[in-house]
Amino acid sequence: MSEKNYTKIRLKVSTLVSYNFLSSICFGFIFLCISMQPHLLYAAQEVTEESLEEMRNHIEILKKDLVKKESKKSKIKDSLYESKIAINEATLRLIKIARDRYLENKKLDQLKNNSKQIKISISMQQTRLNKILYQQYINEQQAYSELLFSQQDLNGIARKLHYYNYFSRIRSESIGALRINLKQLETLEQETNKRASKIISTQLKQKKQKRILKIEEIKHQKFLMDISKQVAEKKQELNKLRHNEKRLSHLVNKLGKLLLQKNNITTQNNDKLPSTSTGESSFFSLKGYLNLPVNGELTNQFGGLRLNGKVTWKGLFIRSSIGENVKAIANGQIVFADWLRGFGNLVIIDHGAGYMSLYGGNENILKRVGDTIKSRDAIATVGNSGDNADPGLYFELRHKGKPFNPLDWIQSE
Repeated sequence: MSEKNYTKIRLKVSTLVSYNFLSSICFGFIFLCISMQPHLLYAAQEVTEESLEEMRNHIEILKKDLVKKESKKSKIKDSLYESKIAINEATLRLIKIARDRYLENKKLDQLKNNSKQIKISISMQQTRLNKILYQQYINEQQAYSELLFSQQDLNGIARKLHYYNYFSRIRSESIGALRINLKQLETLEQETNKRASKIISTQLKQKKQKRILKIEEIKHQKFLMDISKQVAEKKQELNKLRHNEKRLSHLVNKLGKLLLQKNNITTQNNDKLPSTSTGESSFFSLKGYLNLPVNGELTNQFGGLRLNGKVTWKGLFIRSSIGENVKAIANGQIVFADWLRGFGNLVIIDHGAGYMSLYGGNENILKRVGDTIKSRDAIATVGNSGDNADPGLYFELRHKGKPFNPLDWIQSE
């Protein structure tokens, strides 16, 4: 539609809306016109219906454009599926790198401690060897002097020489042990340097993974913000035109009510809430003793009307801080840990006997399918990967597929 035609429509709408406010006054005059000059009614109706038709055409164009935008938004969300998987994998790698770094630091500390002990042993051996060498030097000098000038018998001198040879052997053994320890020290220092280099390399990898994670998060947020802004603008424009159309239609109906009567009937169906009656089970025995999976503000409760007023909340929404740990409410096993449209990063835990707990909208998933979970284990971190505007956790409890009120199972403070 050209800018000129659109301006024309706006002028007509403005005129007709103004007319709508005066319709109560003019309506009596219209009745008079009907009795005196019926063609005036048909002329006015023809003009308004023509304007209404043009506006409806414009609305149809906007609706088609909005459908395209919504489709594009859906495709972007689908394309971000792999991005979210990459973010989850990067987070798991960060956890592994942190664990490896911790183990390497422990090994490095052990190597440093071993190196310290060897250095102490070497120092003691060097001190002992110095004493032995000094004593041997004195004894040997004395032995040769006695051998040359002493009047003792040769047997006594031989015994002393044997004694000195013993000291010489001890000296050789000490030197050998010292050499072994020095070699061990050299090996330990090389291994220590190697592990220190490995830790530095691990730290660099960790920083790189964090940068990748941050870039993916920024891209994710930018894509969603851009397309959501476009959709919101289109919806705002469409709602405005629909409002104008409604007022204009009201006026046309007033003008034509002597010719045609119309009834608009709308129906609204409410979902029937599921029964929460259950049999005996270990999970059922926890009713009234469970804790909420995350700290935060409870903004939406089970059974409350959602924004469109036609559906109800099937769980709880707990507004919380991004990065806050999401904890399992009870023992169980992970049966789903992936991205799901409308729920973002979703974790589902099977607690047995048909009971399951659902945790949606997470930023990162910390567990995998098949993992056995204990009560209060961290399974994810808070985010806003679902359709909610605020960061937080969407939480449901289900029995045999039917949701029931989690607050009936949460212990009172």
